Amino acid sequence: QVQLVESGGGLVQAGASLRLSCAASTRTFSNYAMGWFRQAPGKEREFLAAISRIVGNTYYADSVKGRFTISRDSAKNTVFLQMSNLKPDDTGVSYCTAGETTTRVSGGEAEYWGQGTQVTVSS
Repeated sequence: QVQLVESGGGLVQAGASLRLSCAASTRTFSNYAMGWFRQAPGKEREFLAAISRIVGNTYYADSVKGRFTISRDSAKNTVFLQMSNLKPDDTGVSYCTAGETTTRVSGGEAEYWGQGTQVTVSS
């Protein structure tokens, strides 16, 4: 079992930045691909970014490419999502996820999910 705990959400104005963190409770953090999803009110959960295990290859949704950066710190068992130039459409609950492959993670089929952290961007 892997427990994921997100933090770093908040209320910001459009154009601001936030950095989300996700701490994983596992001794084998490097064995997991990690990712971030967002769920806006009344909408389905959507993929934002993923990072592969070990090598750290990154993948992004078109809607956040160039604005968001995913990274991981294996020494701290933590994955980050640096969000810049935030827009009101970025509002929603952001979820961290962990799985065997980036394919499963980006497809929303990963084994483990956090409880989410609220991001609200005002115009």
